Amino acid sequence: MAWSRYQLGLAALMLVTGSINTLAAKWADNFSAAGCSGTEEHSFQHPFLQAVGMFLGEFSCLGVFYLLVWRDRWRPEPSMAPSQPFSPLLFLPPALCDMTGTSIMYVALNMTSASSFQMLRGSVIIFTGLLSVAFLGRKLELSQWLGILVTIGGLVLVGLADLRSSPTQKHKLSEVITGDLLIIMAQVIVAIQMVLEEKFVYKHDVHPLRAVGTEGFFGFLILALLLVPMYYIPAGSFGSPPRRTLEDALDAFCQIGHRPLIALALLGNISSIAFFNFAGISVTKEISATTRMVLDSLRTLVIWAVSLALGWETFHGLEILGFGVLLTGAALYNSLHRPLLARLPRRGALDEREALLRGESAAINGES
Repeated sequence: MAWSRYQLGLAALMLVTGSINTLAAKWADNFSAAGCSGTEEHSFQHPFLQAVGMFLGEFSCLGVFYLLVWRDRWRPEPSMAPSQPFSPLLFLPPALCDMTGTSIMYVALNMTSASSFQMLRGSVIIFTGLLSVAFLGRKLELSQWLGILVTIGGLVLVGLADLRSSPTQKHKLSEVITGDLLIIMAQVIVAIQMVLEEKFVYKHDVHPLRAVGTEGFFGFLILALLLVPMYYIPAGSFGSPPRRTLEDALDAFCQIGHRPLIALALLGNISSIAFFNFAGISVTKEISATTRMVLDSLRTLVIWAVSLALGWETFHGLEILGFGVLLTGAALYNSLHRPLLARLPRRGALDEREALLRGESAAINGES
């Protein structure tokens, strides 16, 4: 069945905004600018401030939800189901997981390439599968277990590619290893978030945009308040230069004042996450969850291609091989092989068809 123009537009919007989300964050990390009080130029390393911006983008989904509700009320036949009563605090635990995992990933993005960052995020399949078995009582199929094993192999290949290419890039080998491990550790937290959402949130039939927006509200509020104590907490090499505290939001705003392009990168990150969530939810509704998964995998390829074109990283064969293996693992876990197998002619069906043809031929010959 051919896609409509609206469905094609949603798919393109999801692919483009999903790619911009990671590329804009990495673009901001690549800037250097002077800070407050005339400090010398230093790199823009403010992962927690970037995470606040990401949650602001998610928070904006709440406005989109209420806009859709308002528009639906003016229709002759409303299509949106009435909201079910629920406590907003239900979203607090998954929001805390989202806040922690996202912050760790933005720290890691300062240490590794954008493409490796996006590829290693595929490890969430492993932890989501294992946690769903342990806490949701789900039974994984053989293809899903195989998908987890293949994904592990893909992670090894991506990690080896990082180790081989790190001497030619600006990141030190120790930074690359630390960054890759932080990304994988963050996926454990993201997997916990997904299990919590499925166990406590989705059973209340909350609209996805409302769920994303409410989590964004909690994440934005809590992390914005935490920026104050982070300003005074020393963090050594993990801290924001030049003061080397956990986060220096004042220095970030001073750098933005000296290099306005940083504000453009941050705005791209904030707006893209809002549109990406909206497009992703709409793709699931209008097309299928499988299509959403495929598009999410394709944006990894887009991020890798753009990073190569901009000279942010160098080509390495192991990386594209690792991407292929990760894509295969994700396809197996999400049962993408089933539609392909369904199209293949079955042996029993062929035998039955041949028998019918032989019978039809005999009947014709008998009548003559």
